[in-house]
Amino acid sequence: MAVSRRRVERLLNLTMCLMATSRFLTVSELGELVEGYEPGVTAEEQEAFRRMFERDKAYLREIGIPLETGRGSVFSDEVGYRVHRGDYALPDLELAPDEAAALALAGSLWSVAALAGPAASALRKLAASGASVAGAGPGGEIVSGSGDQVGGGAGAVGLGVLDGFEPRVDATEPAFEACLAAVQAGRVIRFPYRKVGDAEAAERHVEPWGVLSWRGRWYLVGHDLHRGAERVFRLSRVAGAVRLVGPAGAVQVPADVDLAAMVSAQAPAERVRTATLAVRHGTCHALRRGAQAVSTGCIPPARPRPVFPADMDLLERTFTDTERFARWIVGSGPDVLVLDPPELRTAVIARLQAAAGPAATDGG
Repeated sequence: MAVSRRRVERLLNLTMCLMATSRFLTVSELGELVEGYEPGVTAEEQEAFRRMFERDKAYLREIGIPLETGRGSVFSDEVGYRVHRGDYALPDLELAPDEAAALALAGSLWSVAALAGPAASALRKLAASGASVAGAGPGGEIVSGSGDQVGGGAGAVGLGVLDGFEPRVDATEPAFEACLAAVQAGRVIRFPYRKVGDAEAAERHVEPWGVLSWRGRWYLVGHDLHRGAERVFRLSRVAGAVRLVGPAGAVQVPADVDLAAMVSAQAPAERVRTATLAVRHGTCHALRRGAQAVSTGCIPPARPRPVFPADMDLLERTFTDTERFARWIVGSGPDVLVLDPPELRTAVIARLQAAAGPAATDGG
């Protein structure tokens, strides 16, 4: 049975409230104490609240939470409820060093705002228990998918250094979830992929072996069926939807595969390039901080003079990852125009067209 996020939060609040006291709480008391309940004023509203409570009570018992019933007080015969902590609370968690390391790396995986805070909180609780974990490698590598590898780093660090820590691994690439799901299900995938310097994307047909982060970039490692060879793909260069094909369990990962070694050997070195941008006056301050203003009068005669609106400034800024830089530029909307290089301009246009929907490409 599907449970909405709002109901999950209400059920958690109800369970915590029932565990927080040794006495039995009546339905009316729970209506006042539990966030998410609204007992209401009219008879209809109160009846709706009680029906909601009965459904929540039945669900908690269905999933194994031991609700006890008893009298709410010595002065009343009204039935009350509680959860005896000894029947439900877990014992203290004791972790071996390797177990603590695995949990810490898992908690460090996500950088999205919704999960960064809870993950950091969990890591601090491990630190409070005296746990010590192995640190990530010098490139921040964290492996997900096949095999038993959980990173390539050396040296142990105390979790106490995590004060104020927020997980830093960026997993915002649209292809991330689909690729990871394919690895876990053992399914072949197809996707359009744009190599460095190519204006057009080419279709890839891959048996995925694993997904890992290396030096701040996410990579898919697998067997390219078209080329008949092992290949490494940077997820930021996947230029469209990742499609799962074939049955689950069809992909068998070689027992001796070393994902981190493959990425370190095949991932291309970062090539620093310069983008020429037109930026509207008084906007995009973060972009301007790393850029250099260019005067059109200083452009050599051999180079073509850029054409851009009069209310914009001409800037140059270096970058290494085309897709990541394009994603940042798109966030500035119409305040930035990409004049050069062509592959960056193409990547920005593709993202804008995808955001606009079919009307942008169908002439609507």
